[in-house]
Amino acid sequence: MQDKVAKATSIVIADYSGTNVKQQVELRAAVKKAGGEVVVAKNTLLDIAIGKGKLSDSLNGMNAAVFAYDDPISPVKALFEFHKKTEKLIIKKAYMDEQVLSEDQVVALSKLPSKTELIAKLLMILKSPGTGLVNVLNAGSRNLVYALDAVAKKQ
Repeated sequence: MQDKVAKATSIVIADYSGTNVKQQVELRAAVKKAGGEVVVAKNTLLDIAIGKGKLSDSLNGMNAAVFAYDDPISPVKALFEFHKKTEKLIIKKAYMDEQVLSEDQVVALSKLPSKTELIAKLLMILKSPGTGLVNVLNAGSRNLVYALDAVAKKQ
């Protein structure tokens, strides 16, 4: 368990007591597809692995820990999409960058763009000045062609 905690970029604790086995399998598949893992373990093991006392107040009842490995946000988004669809989970707290996040902070985290989305936006921003420069450079020759065409039509 400590290896998973050390490898994880974010960890979300959620109460899964209202879900059935089929829904749990769906949740595990969605989180795994997003680059994370859902682990059901004893609350004391989670508390010891994360750090004694850091999430103790949220580790009561039937809890699942969602570990995000590469992208800290994509598995959280998958968790919240499942939560919106079924309304059976209770999102408790999260642990990220040596900080404990409240439920409201976890909700805000789920609304952030994922790493892939941010890279795509960055590439579009970097690409746009080059496209604009090509258009400006082509505008002079294009305008000359239009002017010559207008003169030719006039005669």
